[in-house]
Amino acid sequence: MQYFYNMRRIFISLLTVTGLSWCGMAISATEPSYAIQAGDVLAISVWREPSLQNPVTVRPDGGFSFPLAGEIDARGKTVADLQKLLTERLKRYISDPVVSVSVQEVRGNRIYVIGQVNRPGDFVLSRDISVMQALAMAGGPTAFASLGDIKVLRRQNGAQVAVAFKYTDVVRGKDLAQNIELQADDVVVVP
Repeated sequence: MQYFYNMRRIFISLLTVTGLSWCGMAISATEPSYAIQAGDVLAISVWREPSLQNPVTVRPDGGFSFPLAGEIDARGKTVADLQKLLTERLKRYISDPVVSVSVQEVRGNRIYVIGQVNRPGDFVLSRDISVMQALAMAGGPTAFASLGDIKVLRRQNGAQVAVAFKYTDVVRGKDLAQNIELQADDVVVVP
């Protein structure tokens, strides 16, 4: 019996190291530093537990429910953090659980571009995107845009702040530091 147990641990270790689960899913399809956002869809599975293989959507409050684990707060957590938390919670009911967590759909990580652009709307922030790149995604400014008065609205410590962006300076190669990387829920306003 001890031999079987040791072989199982070796097999599980190999699965974890190679990034595969028993179901063939990637343990982490995203960078380890990606912070889970409200609206994201997660694929969660527990090896050899078919009833514990569920996709879950992260609610607007940042939480989700998972059988036997209860309520989980995913705000600011990475895929690895959630995997560890679920493993700890499931240990009460399953001996040595092997939990896989991956981001199936990135829905919550969005930015918004509004005002005098050709295609205003919301855009999925699937990689690092600067203000200039966001404007390009929105089809660029219209002929009526006030290019010196663009603002990025951002929530910081519970308060909303406005970060100035002067398009004409950046296009000329001046003050490039204002071409900041956007964060989830940033709003680029082009008056």
